[in-house]
Parts: sequence; structure tokens; C-alpha cells
Amino acid sequence: MSRVEEAKQRLRGSIAPIITPFNEDGSIDFETLENLINWHIESGSHGISVTGTTGEPSSLTVEERVQVMEAAAKAVNKRVPFVPGTGSTNHQETLYLTKKAQEIGADAALVIVPYYNKPSQHALYKHFKAVADSVELPIIVYNIPGRTATNLQVETLAKLSKDCSNIIGVKESNKDFEHINRVLLNCGRDFLLYSGIELLCYPMLAIGGAGHISATANVAPQKVAEIYDAWNEGNMKRAQDLHYDLMPLNDVLFKDTNPAPLKAALGMMGKIKPVMRLPMDLPAQELQDEIREVLKQYVDLPEEVASK
Repeated sequence: MSRVEEAKQRLRGSIAPIITPFNEDGSIDFETLENLINWHIESGSHGISVTGTTGEPSSLTVEERVQVMEAAAKAVNKRVPFVPGTGSTNHQETLYLTKKAQEIGADAALVIVPYYNKPSQHALYKHFKAVADSVELPIIVYNIPGRTATNLQVETLAKLSKDCSNIIGVKESNKDFEHINRVLLNCGRDFLLYSGIELLCYPMLAIGGAGHISATANVAPQKVAEIYDAWNEGNMKRAQDLHYDLMPLNDVLFKDTNPAPLKAALGMMGKIKPVMRLPMDLPAQELQDEIREVLKQYVDLPEEVASK
């Protein structure tokens, strides 16, 4: 079986996009990163991703991104698929990081539409084709127009999927559900479609999606993974119940820019030191109080935290 065909079979379910934990001095907390990865795998996450949007990649140097990828690959240790984010606003950095992902044995790379510089569809095609041609590694394109200011059009993605055999899927953080339906229509029903929008994780499975890469998995990995498991087992009622059960948590975790609410929540849970690097910061106290109240519905917080 080819690497691409194997990836298409294995890369399904909840691929958890792990935050990058920092120490109080702002350095990367590699011990906590390993602990988080172990917790996710024990909780049923079907795959692990780092250095995507949730991992604050633009707050990391290129060297730090490589260090996080290497540490994560070692912690995962082939127990589940590993899909690091390797995209950047800079083409050469993207090539470098994607080649590094291949070197460390990643199962695929998650490559974001370049942010800030707003390339045309023609330029996006050339960028992604060059990345795909530079490696044998399977590529999952990451389309998140709310953060990049550019929407990768279905026609462009379809051309890439046709011309590059190792472009095997897309993470769509796109609220346009009509666009999302047309991805599978134009790229083929075997193209791997992942939801990056929390409220679309369940609906995307219904149209043939392969799973989800949901930031909420950082806080509730078991339930987010179970949405896929229930659907895959034919238990639509359970999947639907989980979808609605998670909605209050999803809502509060996106009242500030991701991953600020996540880090506040994980700090309350005792999983990490709640530290971010400027220009990002934790939510205002009022929102942190709201996060705490919602979180009580899902996890047992330490008494000193819950009683605040």
C-alpha cells in the first residue's frame, strides 16, 4: 500500500490540534506538551497535530516550531497518526517545515493558506503545488478564511487534488457549508474533508467528512473523539447528542481569539500554566469567569478554582 493510500485510511476521526504550552518565562514547556499528548491518546483522540493555528505558530520561531514537532513526534511514538502544521506566510519557511515534518516521520502535514499577504487563486495553486512537489509526504490543505483573509476556492483545490497525488484532504474552517459540500463533489468522495469549525463537526460527517480537527478537543478530547466514534458505529443519536451537549463549551471557547480561552480553561483544569506570548494574551477576567462556569458542566475543576 502506498503512503498516500495508507494515510487516506488512517487519517480519520478527531485529530486534536494541541496548544503549545509555555513556562512562566515564556519558554516552551516540553514536559507538559508530552503530558498533554499522552492524555489525548488515552482519552481516545484519533490523531495529534501541533503548530497549527491553535499552537500559536506565529508566536514561535521557525527553530521552535521544529523543536515542538520533534518533541511531539517522539511523544506520539507512532501510537496514532501525527499531522503537524507546517504552513507559513513565507513560502520558503513552508517548504522547510514541510520537509522537516517528512524527516521526523509525520504521517501528513497540515499546510495553511498563507495569511496576511492575500495571494490570488493562481498564486495559491503555485504555492501548494510547489510544497506538494517538494515532498512525498501526504498534504492536508488548511483553509481558514477568517484568519487568512483569503478563501481557497473549490476550483483551485480540485485542480490541486487532481495535479498532486499527495494532496489528500482539506481542513475547512469555513462557515460556508455550500462551499464545503462542493469540496467533495469536485475533489471526489474519497478526498479527506475535516471540519475546523466546531459546530460543523457533526454535520460534516453526514456529508462524507473524514473527521474533525477541533480546538475544543484540547479541553474535552473524549467527547470530541466520541462524536466520530458514535457516527462511525452507526449511532447517529449519540453523535447528535454530543454535538448539542458540546455547544455551550464551543461557544464560550470562541468568545476571544483561539487559543486564548483554551489556555485559560486548561489552566483552570490544572493541565498547563496559562501563559501566552504577546501580542496574544489571556481573556479579560469577565470572560475567564464565564469560561469557569461553563467548564464546570464538563470537568471536575480543582476546588480552589471552582469556588472562585
